[in-house]
Amino acid sequence: MSPLPFETLTPDLILDALESCGLAPDGRLLALNSYENRVYQVGMEDGPMLVVKFYRPARWSDEAIAEEHAFVTELAAREIPVVPPISVGGHTLLRHQDLRFAVFPRVGGRAPELSDPATLEWMGRFIGRIHAVGALEAYRYRPALDIVSFGEEPRDWLLANHFIPDDLLAAWHSTVDQALDGVHRCFDRAGSYATLRLHGDCHGGNVLWSEAGPAPGPQFVDFDDSRMGPAVQDLWMLLSGTREEMSRQLGDVLAGYEDFHEFAPRELHLVEALRTLRLIHYSGWIARRWEDPAFPAAFPWFNTQRYWQDRILEMREQIALMDEPPLWSI
Repeated sequence: MSPLPFETLTPDLILDALESCGLAPDGRLLALNSYENRVYQVGMEDGPMLVVKFYRPARWSDEAIAEEHAFVTELAAREIPVVPPISVGGHTLLRHQDLRFAVFPRVGGRAPELSDPATLEWMGRFIGRIHAVGALEAYRYRPALDIVSFGEEPRDWLLANHFIPDDLLAAWHSTVDQALDGVHRCFDRAGSYATLRLHGDCHGGNVLWSEAGPAPGPQFVDFDDSRMGPAVQDLWMLLSGTREEMSRQLGDVLAGYEDFHEFAPRELHLVEALRTLRLIHYSGWIARRWEDPAFPAAFPWFNTQRYWQDRILEMREQIALMDEPPLWSI
């Protein structure tokens, strides 16, 4: 894959792509905050503004994108507040030249107040509904969240591509290995658990909260990281603060969640393990994209001496946290 996957994506090409599938943009374009893909708000000559997402080449297969689209469309059909792609000419995955894209309705909203118990319970109800549908069948083409793909593989890639400074290499390598040992122990303690189709990246930035309109409350957006995994993956990123605060927040989320889907308490053993995997995967993700000009501009602190020193300290904290008893809802 080219290190400049979007180098041909000019404003003219964006407008041409929309016109090629029968849409009529009026020339207004606003780039939205996205690094993995390229996402734009587009004005239309006749009708409300739309959002167009151009997919990073070679990241997902057509089949994997189609599975995500089908899942979100199924959720929307069941009146769960998600934003499905628009079908244009019977297709949701569209093409123009060598780029793939999808078009979505524009929705507004603000970030949810995750410190508010009522908000957390409300979000828990809808995540429970998402998971009830997600458990009905499995993805065939999208991967699972596992230790290899989120921990061991990015560790090995960072080492093979010499991203770690020489004077920190031994400390980083040994600390990450210890952390992955801790991850394995957490998964062993959790034992057997069910996997289902997840949102995959269910943090506050991927939820738009509306106070008015026909459907006040949360709107879940951006299922681009949807994959198979344990239910708790879509819950733990809503928690923050001290252990006591996170336990209370967990109780609020589960109060709504369990109205629609059963939660297996054994999955609480995975919370810090999943956080550890996300931290390792995040460094690997930025490193893999470093030749994309958008990434050095967005993450200027990455790959500095201080960055890797902080990651070593972060992993050591995670090693200790993974040996503590799991959170429990209050």
